[in-house]
Amino acid sequence: MILVTGGTGLVGSHLLYKLICNGEKVRAIYRNPKKLENIKNVFSCYTSNYLELYNSIEFVEADILDISLLTNAFKNIEYVYHCAAFVSFEPHKYILSRKTNIEGTANIVNMCLANNIKKLCHVSSIATLGNSNNNKPIDESSIWNPEADNSVYSITKYGAEMEVWRGTQEGLNAVIVNPGVILGAGIWRYGTGNLFKRAHKGFTYYTNGTVGLVAVDDVVNIMIALLKSTITNQRFVLVAENWTYKRFLQTLAKSVNKKAPKKQAPIFLLKIAWKLDWIKSKLTGKRRVLTKHIVTALTTEKNYSSKHLKATLNYTFTPINETIQEIGACFLKHK
Repeated sequence: MILVTGGTGLVGSHLLYKLICNGEKVRAIYRNPKKLENIKNVFSCYTSNYLELYNSIEFVEADILDISLLTNAFKNIEYVYHCAAFVSFEPHKYILSRKTNIEGTANIVNMCLANNIKKLCHVSSIATLGNSNNNKPIDESSIWNPEADNSVYSITKYGAEMEVWRGTQEGLNAVIVNPGVILGAGIWRYGTGNLFKRAHKGFTYYTNGTVGLVAVDDVVNIMIALLKSTITNQRFVLVAENWTYKRFLQTLAKSVNKKAPKKQAPIFLLKIAWKLDWIKSKLTGKRRVLTKHIVTALTTEKNYSSKHLKATLNYTFTPINETIQEIGACFLKHK
């Protein structure tokens, strides 16, 4: 049997759909019962009999920070996909991020070791990769710099990777995937799905940075292929294409039949905006929309390479333009 953590998230829900369609026996842990609707919403983007598929999953309420609940979830499990993570770039949420991403991953690794799990696939991020030298594309060899001005998310996801590598030193077979910005349908309230919702309302500005993009279908297909393979103790960058934010936002707008943004946001305006957003958050208690690290990402040019993955699996990524058009059509159908 296969265990999936983070099954109510974008990657986890699409992974569940693919595994069930492949005839696998799957157990998924969840923490918030309300978020189980995410899985149904994702499944409904692909099939009309989504409830039948949904009901074939064995759900277990558990928290990756609760060892007693995890003990029950790991019974009779052979393979594990660890998709659960806390995504936040807000500095004041460092402790929560650390507990979920590092301590939670340590618990999963320890449970895998204790239960003789055959293989673990851990979902990380390109946020854990260092910068390249001589303007070469960033890949698996790019070295993390702990002295850099890293975001809370980067620091804690890097710490999570260290827990996985520690597990491999103790005898665990594992692979790590480092996806770029993952695009997928079905969850529109937050994450990249919310970008389609915002595009439908209308973007006014674009920024001058670049972004590494990948379809969620590619991510889960690669995860499944890696887990079934004899490949162990390696990690793989998953970026289909590197786009400018201008092209990205304009394509998003087109996919939901809205006008494309034509103005570039000045850097000084973005810096003012994140400071005002900080003040607003302090006064209202609402989550941050912009942080210094988000502004930096929006205005920085970085290119990522998936040559290692392509050569290893002989894999061809789905074109990003095709992916965006399909998700945009799904959004218009379900909005």
